[in-house]
Amino acid sequence: MNLGNIGALVMHRSERIAAGGFKIINGPSKKDKGPMVNEEDQELSNKASPPQPTQAGRIETCTELIEQARRCLESNNKQCVMRLIEELVRADCHNGHTVGKEVADKVKDVVHEVWLVSDNEHRCELLSMLRSLGMSKNWVREALGLNSKDLNKRLVKCGIDWESKATRNDIVKVIKSLLRERFGWSEARMCEEMWKFVSIDVDTFRRYGIEPCAWLSGLELLSGLRRPYWLGLARSDLAIRELDDIIRLKLDTTNAIDAVFFLTLLDVIRMLSLVITWKKKAPAAKYVRKAIALSFRVDLSPNEWPWPIKLSVNELEKILNSLSDEGLAMFIAGLLDGDGTVRYEFKNDYVAVLISACKDCPKMVILDVLKIVIAERFGIIGSIKSQRTANVLEFGGEKAVRLLRRIIKYMHHPLRRLRAELLLALYDGRISREAFEKLYEMTEYEYGGPDIKRNHGLEALARVAPQTHTHGGQR
Repeated sequence: MNLGNIGALVMHRSERIAAGGFKIINGPSKKDKGPMVNEEDQELSNKASPPQPTQAGRIETCTELIEQARRCLESNNKQCVMRLIEELVRADCHNGHTVGKEVADKVKDVVHEVWLVSDNEHRCELLSMLRSLGMSKNWVREALGLNSKDLNKRLVKCGIDWESKATRNDIVKVIKSLLRERFGWSEARMCEEMWKFVSIDVDTFRRYGIEPCAWLSGLELLSGLRRPYWLGLARSDLAIRELDDIIRLKLDTTNAIDAVFFLTLLDVIRMLSLVITWKKKAPAAKYVRKAIALSFRVDLSPNEWPWPIKLSVNELEKILNSLSDEGLAMFIAGLLDGDGTVRYEFKNDYVAVLISACKDCPKMVILDVLKIVIAERFGIIGSIKSQRTANVLEFGGEKAVRLLRRIIKYMHHPLRRLRAELLLALYDGRISREAFEKLYEMTEYEYGGPDIKRNHGLEALARVAPQTHTHGGQR
């Protein structure tokens, strides 16, 4: 899922959720029978569209082809089996949604059996045929009983480049390119629409020399997962799960700014999936009975994720000590983008950078290690404070400003980056105190009441998606 194609889905899904069910958009009105259909046109239309096979007819065809393939296996006629496998695929007999799981599994069994009795030459021929038929690597891997690593080795031996075909990711890139050329869409425009949605005036910030879309700068460099930013994010908001032969990266939110940030961030890796659900409870917003939760997911092969998924205290300390100063700054920025806060307290004229971790959970060890490493490496002393539900590593005053100077260019969370830019402008004397207060007020959340920044993630995505701005005006 990508901003290049998300708008229609988001707006349609939001209509469904708001209505509490499915909404028919293009169906005929009950009050209006619609235009009369010319009988001659209808007859021609029927002749032009041959009848489609019923499911029962398709299953019968598939079952017969499977039986023929088994007879060919019994007579050791591999070319016969190969021809029938091709017919089975073209008839969609491998598709459980079309013919049912039982029949689809029998097709996999036929493929597996011919694989077992084939030599290397015939195995390469089988793989080449399955690839040319557009079969997914996951389907082939399951049918052959191989893991991803062994299948990839076999493809290399056979000289087969399974990735050379156009992927969904490639197609989306083309769509995004067209959107840029034809409609002037860009990430910067997306950013501006996001800020407009949450009532932050980008033009006012820019008049004072502060760029509200600076968080986009350098984002493309995060396509390399070896950047320590990802390790920092993985120690905070980014959930990582091992599922069979894949590793899933997942970020969840209900908030408007986070929704755009998470989508944009994971998009630099590859095409992602979006799951939209109801969130049962919203304890931080009692005025919201139910919130719409967004889950952004990217699936990787195991060897694509370069960092340990589980880390002991000693392992984390060893990794952080092995990083360069820039690498450590990236790690802190990732951690802050996930579980951090950048805040200014007007009453005390106090800047605070906070990184939180839940009590009595694995994240807690991060704070102790990080406090030590930052003090030793950068000479910036923080303190750990206990709160009701979490412990917080806090850097205050000049220490907070020094830390922000170290990490700001690696920060990508839109609101935290904007506040950091604003605070440094104040401390560098580039803006007056009066201007600072005016701008900072726009970034604050309203506590105890509804705030557009909270619980409006789905609407924010609909607002920033290109389709919203390519049909002759705002929606």
